[in-house]
Amino acid sequence: MSDSSRRPAGAAVLRQEVTGAIIEAALAELTDHGYARMSMDAVARRAGVGKAAIYRRWSSKEPLVLDLLTELADQAVPLPDTGTLYEDVAGFVRHTSALRADTRAMRILTDLTAEATRNPRLAVAMHTTAELPRRAAATELLQRAVDRGELPADLDLDLATDCLIGLAYLRPRTPWQPSEPLDPGVLARLVEVILAALTACRG
Repeated sequence: MSDSSRRPAGAAVLRQEVTGAIIEAALAELTDHGYARMSMDAVARRAGVGKAAIYRRWSSKEPLVLDLLTELADQAVPLPDTGTLYEDVAGFVRHTSALRADTRAMRILTDLTAEATRNPRLAVAMHTTAELPRRAAATELLQRAVDRGELPADLDLDLATDCLIGLAYLRPRTPWQPSEPLDPGVLARLVEVILAALTACRG
């Protein structure tokens, strides 16, 4: 059989499966032990692969965790576009509430936030992959409302963004505890509070 007639698809799928196993193992290690105690040896054992398989993809623990952070951050950036401010804010709050109810995501993000105080590269990554996209999403949501005339033209976008993010992330009351998803009554009240705060954020 010539080289051109071989089927590379199986190898490609295998590589993807190995990568997926490593990612899941790394997430589990972060959840159970945190960044400081996480080791490549432990990730390899949990994934059922040799360390070489990990090092072919990531040179050390830090770039592996930074890739995981990017995946988690992608899940944490809500950008609803329903056509109305009320429903956009409600969607933003529902999304952030669902994230807060995700025990694994909350444990990992809380641990990495603490670790970032000691690791400048991780701090920069947290800022660029998690904080900035979330803030950009909130600002875009608000700007659309200004363009539709639902918020005043002189809205202080920076202050309003602070209010939207801060109030949407009210729960859980302590950042290290995951919360239950908001029930409809609490959601409605929280959205009304946010809308009242936003209309007060004038330049």
